[in-house]
Amino acid sequence: MKFLSIQSSVAYGHVGNSAAVFPLQRLGHEVWPVSTVMFSNHTGYGAWRGPLLPASDVLDVVTGIEERGVLGQVDVVLSGYQGGRDIAAVILEAVARVKRANPAAVYTCDPVMGNAASGCFVHPDIPELLREQVVPAADVITPNQFELGYLTGTEPTSLAQTLASADLARAMGPSTVLVTSVVPEPDPGLDDGSMIGLLAVTDDGAWLVETPLLPMKANGSGDLTAALFAAHLLATGDPAEALARTASSVFAVLRETLESGERELRIVAAQSAIAEPACEFAVRRVR
Repeated sequence: MKFLSIQSSVAYGHVGNSAAVFPLQRLGHEVWPVSTVMFSNHTGYGAWRGPLLPASDVLDVVTGIEERGVLGQVDVVLSGYQGGRDIAAVILEAVARVKRANPAAVYTCDPVMGNAASGCFVHPDIPELLREQVVPAADVITPNQFELGYLTGTEPTSLAQTLASADLARAMGPSTVLVTSVVPEPDPGLDDGSMIGLLAVTDDGAWLVETPLLPMKANGSGDLTAALFAAHLLATGDPAEALARTASSVFAVLRETLESGERELRIVAAQSAIAEPACEFAVRRVR
């Protein structure tokens, strides 16, 4: 498969395209990365250098690819962190051009806005642009539970509420919603906060997989998750299988990162688990 991936890039570490490109390549896919920013490192450090790329420059890159006559080869358009507020229009234009060239192409949008711990960390205009313009054009979206709540004007906490919010999101346009960082409902047999979930919702049903919640902050894990799920979903056509493979690989990367004591995702070190996911976690149908 071929991916056109429009998102941030950093020189040091693994977020945005720097978290998505290599894992997709390791799965055997061709990736054409288009950067929306070129930073020294992710913004979670509190200090960084490098430019937000002007929307016109980002569109020029897409236009240059189009001029090669190859947009019809694109199977998936993947978008993540947008950077400037004008990038949304560029992404939508890129999606439109790809789908004109290949109507079967899928647009997967990771609506990056923030998380429950940090709140929103993007330009104030971007969440509304995502909700009103970008998400309705997507086939697949991969919000975390916090972002899902913003998109739908809800505050999902329970599984039932998250399912209802995912249905509201699908009513906006996407046929598939992958919710990341799902906080499971309390289980008397487990310590609170010991697990974290991924929930996939489609017209055919809903599936949940839970993995241990590791004691770490993992910038870029959402970008990695979105890329892997997009690839596995298109390759298998099976949301439950895509969920199992994605959860297995992402957890392996996080475990490798925690054990290393490093701050940045150990994607290269854990590449075997990306290429051949063990699918060690049970996926259960919840609807």
